[in-house]
Amino acid sequence: MESVVLVLTALEDVTADRVIEALNERGAAVVRVDPGDVGPDLGFGFRLGQGGGSAWGGRLRTASREVDVEAVTAVYCRRPTPYTARFRQLPRQSREFAVAEVRHGLGGVLHGLRGALYVNHPSAVARADFKPAQLQRFAALGLRVPATLVTNDVVEARKFAAEHERVVYKSFRGLPEGEDGRAGAIWAQRIEPGALDDSIAVTAHLFQAEIPKSGDVRVTVVGRRVFAQRIAAPDGALDWRRGDWDRLVHTPVAVPESVRGALHSYLASFGLVFGCFDFALTGDGTAPEDWWAIECNPNGQWGWLPDAPAIADAFAEILSREEIEDLDDTKRA
Repeated sequence: MESVVLVLTALEDVTADRVIEALNERGAAVVRVDPGDVGPDLGFGFRLGQGGGSAWGGRLRTASREVDVEAVTAVYCRRPTPYTARFRQLPRQSREFAVAEVRHGLGGVLHGLRGALYVNHPSAVARADFKPAQLQRFAALGLRVPATLVTNDVVEARKFAAEHERVVYKSFRGLPEGEDGRAGAIWAQRIEPGALDDSIAVTAHLFQAEIPKSGDVRVTVVGRRVFAQRIAAPDGALDWRRGDWDRLVHTPVAVPESVRGALHSYLASFGLVFGCFDFALTGDGTAPEDWWAIECNPNGQWGWLPDAPAIADAFAEILSREEIEDLDDTKRA
């Protein structure tokens, strides 16, 4: 039976397109599926225990492709359409029931394919998706992190602001979809101490001491390969993500060996194969102490980076191998 790489993503995803193209260049068999298409455009039938086996078998069918799940040796979990989009028109109770059933049924099989390498496994992404856990892990691995406060207490917030020359507010997550179906973002922003009031009590807030940075770095780690780009915004913005990404200036940068080692240890500790790390730099960035760890997105964007072709090839190299060196069983179902 021919080995297959299963790519789980939405239909229009340029980043996944890059990985699929690189896999095709290596001659790998690839099947692209969006689990959110469940219905007439996506059918499935899985059986367990057939012939005395202990793994799920059966076929997943799209309008143009069909794959036996027992042939899947690697799964690239990108950004599939949420199941909620498929059932949005249903009454609330029916919608929530349908979403839960397909998540635990179809999702339960796709997330537990025996022996398949996941990049990354959804459960590993979920574990690694909390900023407090990320910052704690960074610190435990010896990376520098900004002084940080998580609170809903205005007294604690004012005390923290008094202790630091400048304080930055960051959201834990992006804005969810609005009534128009479009999502949003809240960029990192400086906080004036006088603006802190009792409205802080409504929810959790993340405050950090501002690092007097000389630049920002995005580090993309895929398996054992590390790609780093220093990023500069033309207007010197506090948060480079808020502007025109086409005007960003990218420069390759060397990552100190101790930092590289910490990043590999970080991914291994969460059972991840891939992660996008953001750093703030001080000084000229040549010393490990110049590197301040900000966050890691376990399913981050990289398709816009100058080294995207090389990153896509790194994904293809891992996903198309039958034996994966240096990647332990925590990445397999």
